[in-house]
Amino acid sequence: MRVLFLQTNPLIMHFQFTEEHLMIQQAARDFAHAELLSGVIQRDEQQKFPADAVRKMGELGFMGMMVSTEFGGSGMDTVSYVLAMEEISKIDASASVAMSVNNSLVCWGLEEYGSPEQKEKYLKPLASGAIIGAFCLSEPEAGSDATSQQTSAIDMGDHYLLNGTKNWITNGNSASVYLVIAQTDAAKGHRGINVLIVEKGMPGFIVGKKEDKMGIRGSDTHSLMFTDVKVPKENRIGEDGFGFKFAMKTLSGGRIGIAAQALGIASGALELAAKYATQRKSFGKTIGEHQGVAFKLADMATKVEAARLLVLKSAWLKDQNLPYDKESAMAKLYASEVAMEVTTEAVQIHGGYGFVKEYHVERLMRDAKITQIYEGTSEIQRIVISRAVLNEAAGI
Repeated sequence: MRVLFLQTNPLIMHFQFTEEHLMIQQAARDFAHAELLSGVIQRDEQQKFPADAVRKMGELGFMGMMVSTEFGGSGMDTVSYVLAMEEISKIDASASVAMSVNNSLVCWGLEEYGSPEQKEKYLKPLASGAIIGAFCLSEPEAGSDATSQQTSAIDMGDHYLLNGTKNWITNGNSASVYLVIAQTDAAKGHRGINVLIVEKGMPGFIVGKKEDKMGIRGSDTHSLMFTDVKVPKENRIGEDGFGFKFAMKTLSGGRIGIAAQALGIASGALELAAKYATQRKSFGKTIGEHQGVAFKLADMATKVEAARLLVLKSAWLKDQNLPYDKESAMAKLYASEVAMEVTTEAVQIHGGYGFVKEYHVERLMRDAKITQIYEGTSEIQRIVISRAVLNEAAGI
């Protein structure tokens, strides 16, 4: 069952997708199987970024799905985006996180808050997939605490002088454009933070080594170092001090993309486990006919569908320009925990085969873990949700 909320009246729900949604979903599924499945195990082992596949994703419109056609995007809604994210993530979460960052964190932020000149220069090539972008917030001492930025951007009149280090940056070496969050005036706290557009190749900007990760090993994750990088004043997004608000608003939408990624990892693992359960035999019948396995599959399927509803609701709210901060946090929290649980059970159902790379589920299990950590840990999501619940109870 698939659910799409089409009306603002809470009593009216349409449990169906439009023809366009179904076409996008099928296109993403076909692409994932044709272009990503072959070699995904080898890319994981070799930590190889799927550059050719990401380029083709751009050509198909998957790298700027929600950007208006005016700026080279596909002009699609957020529901279309999460449908595509789920299908790509079923097969290769390393490819889908590149897609998520480019769509949710880079393109969305530029279209929503960028100047006309910034949109013309940067958004158009990013949305078309000609280049990809990176979102640079996390630091060695500023992961969950985004207010503790040590990277500094000193106002020098017509430019900023950027110094500092960013950690765990997706698309770190493959990106051409970087949105860097930096502190301009520490005395102002979060109101002294700015976001700057940095181009690869600017003097003083160095990409560090690729991280050796447990999961999403094909993802291009690097540290970035900035030493006296001159960033033109026109590369600042928004007014002076807008950076923290930019980061929080962008991450709220980004959580929908990561929730969709977690959903895809979970649903991919469920599909593999169910198929295996119809083929593997023990004690004279398929293991799916044994209640112990059948009940596992029932619980897995129920949780995946519940996660799907949360993801789709948050996407629908965003499309309707309704508040979605709480709902996107709920979707990200629940979908990521379901991903971890379902992939673990998928390995268990596969038994010894689940522990070897050939059957894919062990990789999905390793990939699932990061969805509980990046773009806000599960603990951060609980803070966001609990504050919203308490504010609602207090009438705030």
